Amino acid sequence: MQLEASDHARRLVVGMAGSSAPQYGVTFLRVARELGTLETHFVRSEGARRSIELELEMDPVEVDKLADVAYDARDLAASISSGSFLTMGMVVIPCSMRTLAAIATGNTENLLSRAADVTLKERRKLVLVTRETPLNYIHLRNMETVTLAGATVLPPVPAFYHRPNTIDDLLRHTCGKVLDQFGIAHSVFRRWSS
Repeated sequence: MQLEASDHARRLVVGMAGSSAPQYGVTFLRVARELGTLETHFVRSEGARRSIELELEMDPVEVDKLADVAYDARDLAASISSGSFLTMGMVVIPCSMRTLAAIATGNTENLLSRAADVTLKERRKLVLVTRETPLNYIHLRNMETVTLAGATVLPPVPAFYHRPNTIDDLLRHTCGKVLDQFGIAHSVFRRWSS
């Protein structure tokens, strides 16, 4: 899919950090592709590469291919490292506590944390699908810091009102909640109605 510069409102940066559950990131990239209305710009940390190999038994390059554009996390000169590259925002799914800490402190040692930093400085939507339990005080303070800076912390908390039958139903529900944050229309899960 080729978008013109004026179509930047459909560009979404997708980051994947090295916490457990890379299934969320893979499912999100697949859902974004199904929608056919988004241009995904993907970056994964070195930790994510390892999680993909261990938990999904997939080649990380195959995950990269689910995105429209994939970047090397070491490439700090990539387009998503600049605020002049217009996007609708960024989601980090999943977001490890290490990546959360880097974002909270402005420690932009790799392209993933730099792209998140750019998203915040440009006052674009940043959604962090944090994956850890239980949480310690440092985790909570970092979540508070990024929230005060404008990010949305969206832990993947399972819901059951949509009557999930499979793990994929639960994964897709979280992905739909992320899409809601960006105002992207979808029918990824059945919404609550009484």
